[in-house]
Amino acid sequence: MSIDKKIEEIKKDFSNDCKLVHKAQFSIIDLKNKYLGRKGFINNLYSLFSSVSNKDKAKYGLAINNLKNDINTFIINNNVVLEENQNKSNIDITLPGRELNVGSIHPLTIIINEIKDIFKKIGFSSVYGPEVDTDYYNFEALNIPEYHPARDMQDTFYIDDSVLLRTHTSSSQIHHMLKNKPPIRIISPGKVYRNEDISVRSYCLFHQIEGLYVDNKVSFSDLKGTLEYFAKEFFGNDVKTRFRPSYFPFTEPSAEMDVYWGLNSESDYRITKGTGWLEILGCGMVNKKVFDSVEYDAENLSGFAFGMGIERIAMLKYGIDDIRLLYNGDLNFLRQFK
Repeated sequence: MSIDKKIEEIKKDFSNDCKLVHKAQFSIIDLKNKYLGRKGFINNLYSLFSSVSNKDKAKYGLAINNLKNDINTFIINNNVVLEENQNKSNIDITLPGRELNVGSIHPLTIIINEIKDIFKKIGFSSVYGPEVDTDYYNFEALNIPEYHPARDMQDTFYIDDSVLLRTHTSSSQIHHMLKNKPPIRIISPGKVYRNEDISVRSYCLFHQIEGLYVDNKVSFSDLKGTLEYFAKEFFGNDVKTRFRPSYFPFTEPSAEMDVYWGLNSESDYRITKGTGWLEILGCGMVNKKVFDSVEYDAENLSGFAFGMGIERIAMLKYGIDDIRLLYNGDLNFLRQFK
């Protein structure tokens, strides 16, 4: 058989085999072996090449190479399609999608946002101050004298003699009053630091929200009404509250506010020391010496202040019995809160 007829015959066979490949009746691998393998048709053509005259070698060489390139192109293109189809076949579109790991809001953030929203409804705005502050803003301007035990290094983290980690967010109120004139109605949320042993009930870092209202003729009745409104909004309309006399250097008179927690379990007896009442915040009328520190007219102005620990309120609301759970990054614990 002449080389011309052999080339035409291979082209015809190849065309038929391509149709079989498209019908999945002939594999790409078998096609490649049949035409391009060591004993394949193309190599057989090259073996006939030696019998071709010198003047025809260029013509037949080009024809054989073109045929080989066509076969190679078909195999490469169909290999890509085959791989894509195989990848698609491995995906079961009827299966449910993979569940994404969605984070949750930290319980302390939930409580802070809820309290901010409650006070926002009655005109309180949120202000923030530095966590690293000076002795003046943290103690002196708040009428906490030099000999007061809170200034002791056993209770406060000092950076140097006059710079410290704030022990309450009341310092933010001093910063704000020095920059703004009355009337003032603010709350100041944030982290505070105290040199305390880490235990079930105490931690060296915790959060506070402190409030301040300064204007003409602000009374203790205004303070009491504001805090009773907060308690009902946060704990529910049936909550019982009471105020007890207390002492704070920056307020006079001062009080602590309790909510009735009840005595329904052994833990209730332990938490409330058998009384059923639980202290949630301290409060009082702003001491005139604080007004003097910020150059306010202490004779014509009055105001009230209050402060609450967020961790305690979170533990009450969610029934958390160990403050350390709020800080150890246990995802199983944190995922409970949305």
